[in-house]
This record gives sequence, structure tokens and C-alpha cells, in this order.
Amino acid sequence: MQKYAVIDIGSNSVRLMFVADGKVLYKTLNTTRLGEGLASCAVLRSEALERTALAVQTYFEKAIREGAEKVYAFATAAVRSAENGHDFVARVQALCGLTVEVLSGETEAEIGVLGALGNSDGAVIDIGGASTEIVVKEKDAYTYKKSIDVGVVRIKDVCGQDRQAIERYANTQVALFEQVPIQPLTAIGGTATTLATLVLGLEKYDSARITGTVIMREQLRAFANTLAQTPVDAIAQMPCMPKGRADVIAGGALWLAVIMECLGFPSVTVSDRDNLEGYALKKGLIV
Repeated sequence: MQKYAVIDIGSNSVRLMFVADGKVLYKTLNTTRLGEGLASCAVLRSEALERTALAVQTYFEKAIREGAEKVYAFATAAVRSAENGHDFVARVQALCGLTVEVLSGETEAEIGVLGALGNSDGAVIDIGGASTEIVVKEKDAYTYKKSIDVGVVRIKDVCGQDRQAIERYANTQVALFEQVPIQPLTAIGGTATTLATLVLGLEKYDSARITGTVIMREQLRAFANTLAQTPVDAIAQMPCMPKGRADVIAGGALWLAVIMECLGFPSVTVSDRDNLEGYALKKGLIV
């Protein structure tokens, strides 16, 4: 049995995907908030850098114990945008000998589409901790591709839990996307999958049920408004609320609602398949 692992180092969390004989066995995550503070200073904080590097080491060692022949790792917005991103890459290398590939915004967007849509056409939005990507694929060609430095951790750093501030910030930043071709929209990432669990009323995370969940624009706006009016402590107690997500989910929901309203998307379909699967497909690890 051929076994591989892929580690995704995001701005809010580190995720591990374990693959055996071309199939995904499981995915798990650890919220380390690597991108905290990047909105005000373009440097990774030493505490965030260290705890995230240690989380990567833990996942690397776990994968090796479970028989992975090779472990791949990629990093996204927090590492590529930080002035000391190279220090993070070097720290991971020193801890466990793992080489971290730092993806460009365009590459991050492309593997997100590959993971979510495979060979199908459509639009994909990926709201991360420090960036948001939108890609549109039509007739097997990319007709739109853009990554901007707005994500749920940055929104929290800039606006806190102030709903009006988040709305103003979101309405200013959404203009950076300009004209996006309208295609059926798929959302990937923690904000989207968490919102799907709330819409479905799940008591336990179920990737099979989450993938394919359709959220109408008006329904999303209602959920976003409710979350924005709910104390973080109460959000943290909601079923299926991932640890470390409670203080950023309202901002993420409002950001997605504003994007859909301003760009004209009437609904969004959530996918649990994302850039982890896309990266693995690109490397030929899964089929």
C-alpha cells in the first residue's frame, strides 16, 4: 500500500491529509493562527511562527509513523506575504527536515479549483485566513483568476467583532475583484464548511453531507447577521464549531455575503474537497 501525506500551512490553521493507494483516508487540522497581526505588520509573530512550525513537525512525525513514503507541505498567504516568511520555512526545515513549498496566489487558486471541481467548469471562492481567491473556469480555460489579501484573520485584526466595521471593510475590499464572470459558485475552506454545518444543523462534522450543500444568498445573509449579533463564547459552543474558528466565523460569513451580493452570485455550493485534494491531484497522489 502506497501512503503519502500532504500538509497545508494556512494563515489560520495547519491541516494534514493522509492518502493511501490513491484515496484520501482522513483530514485533520490544528488551528495555530499563523497569520495573526499581519494586517498591521507584515511580519510573522515569533510565537505564531513557532507554534505553527511545531504543529507542522507534529503532523510530519505522525505521517511518518503511519507509514507515509513521502510528506509534502505547502504554505499560502501568511508565509508568502510576510517579510520573514523564509524564517518560517527555515524553522520547519530545522525541526523535521521538511521542505515547505510556498505557493503563489494564482497557484493556490488553481489547486483549489482542481480539488473542488476536478475537470468541470465553474467558479470557486476560497476564503482563507489572510487571503481570498476567486477563480472562474470555462471550457477548460481559466477566464478569471484573482487573489487578494483579505481573509478572516485579517478581518478580525482590522475590525475585531464590530459588525459595521466589517461591513465597511468588506464593501471596500470587494471592489478589488472588479468584474467576475458569473458561473455556478463553489466555496471551499473553513468558513464555507463551517457555515454548511450550521445550515445543515449537524451535530458532528460529515464531509459527505457538507459537500454539495447549497446556500442561497439571502440565507447566507441571515446567518451572517445572526452570527454577527452572537457573542463569541456562544458561537464557540455551537455544534461542529472548530476550535479557533468562533472569533472569525462571523467576519468570514459577512465577507462571503458581501462578495455574493456585490458580484451577483445568487447561491453557493460548499465543497469539503479543496486545495489539499488539488495539490495531491497535481502531484499524482490521488485519482
